[in-house]
Amino acid sequence: MATALNKAIHPELVAPCGINCAVCRRYLSFINKIPRTKGVIYCQGCRPQDKRCSLMRPACRRTLKLTESEIDYCCDCNSYPCEKLSGLDKRYREKYGASVIENLEEIRALGLAEFLAAQTKKYTCPQCGGLICVHDNRCYHCGRCGAERH
Repeated sequence: MATALNKAIHPELVAPCGINCAVCRRYLSFINKIPRTKGVIYCQGCRPQDKRCSLMRPACRRTLKLTESEIDYCCDCNSYPCEKLSGLDKRYREKYGASVIENLEEIRALGLAEFLAAQTKKYTCPQCGGLICVHDNRCYHCGRCGAERH
């Protein structure tokens, strides 16, 4: 499993929906042992939790395609991009300047290894080597805010 100061993001931390869990506030709070306070929720990522993603549509649960590993990512589904994924993508674009659909397309076009290399470069803190959170642009290891992403 990747830690905050690993130079590589573990493949298990890319959610089926295209979220890079390694740079998620909940995951970074978990691995950096940020004390739980109101508003701080821990998460290990949905793949380590048997793909029990809170964002998964009821139709995904019914067909079990993700949970039974028939498909690895939402972009492999016949319903891609579904309404739920499109809504998530819109929210991530507007709030965080990131796109889960672009992530999925990059994984499909370049492969997971190249996607992870690009994400590692983009989200590595230039000061300490920790990972910068996609949600608040802060390194949860050294606390540096507004770190410039590559």
